[in-house]
Amino acid sequence: MSKLKSSNETKNINKTELVNQSIDYMIQHMSDELTVKEVADYFHYSEFYFSRVFKSVTGDSVYAYLKQLKMNQSAIDIKLKRDKSITEIGLDYGYTASNYSSVFKTQHKITPSEFRKKIDCYQMKSPFGTENIEIFKSFSEYHNHMTIETLPDYDVIYERVFGTYYDLKDKWMEFLEKYKEHIKNNTILIERFFDDPTITDPNHCVCDLCATFIECGTFTNRSVLKGGKFAVYRYEGKIDGIFGTVQGIFSVWLPSSGFEMDERFGLHIYRSIDIESQFVVMDLCIPIK
Repeated sequence: MSKLKSSNETKNINKTELVNQSIDYMIQHMSDELTVKEVADYFHYSEFYFSRVFKSVTGDSVYAYLKQLKMNQSAIDIKLKRDKSITEIGLDYGYTASNYSSVFKTQHKITPSEFRKKIDCYQMKSPFGTENIEIFKSFSEYHNHMTIETLPDYDVIYERVFGTYYDLKDKWMEFLEKYKEHIKNNTILIERFFDDPTITDPNHCVCDLCATFIECGTFTNRSVLKGGKFAVYRYEGKIDGIFGTVQGIFSVWLPSSGFEMDERFGLHIYRSIDIESQFVVMDLCIPIK
């Protein structure tokens, strides 16, 4: 476990930031047998108060969120680590083979084996309530647009969004209006994604909307997006086409690329945006080992 924060540090953060930091903490310790009390103790709050605040912000109980977190991440492992057995993946998250299958089915309404069999490397239905079918490109088509780069750390202000990624356009407009005095010509807009909406309930996904900044302010919603080695795909097209491109990269390119995703989270870095036409140039960045 990480060293406990001081009581003064945690008591000075607001409820939203408390929940944001607690989610970060749970993600960092996903492989540990965390309890609700341990998370509350880390932030120097009573279990009752912390649980009440967490549910008021996210709509989920801490216990349910911890369980969902493990099951969602394990499903991503099933999707990406196709040479690894389901039993091994369950063990990685502290489950026996039979218990893992039961808990997985309770959350995803399908067994891990059935889930793996359903993974389609060629197409995918949109999870956003539309009838769109995303048809993936070939490995070589993705590979020809992919570069391996070392990205810097990004010091950012951020807003954490809970809900469907389909609404991110509206959330970005709210973000840009809120921080318009701090957005400069050299500001970089970045999305940090925590969930795969084909696995997590699309209405319960988490994403950070981030903007780099220079001036030192009194913001509590500051974070550092860790840089390092990334596979970077330059996307140029309509905003509505981003989902299909990302899923194609994960379904077709990554499993056959020889690279493995590490514990950091995917970043979408905006290079240019035409709000009127909804046309963007952005780097889709996958953290790799």
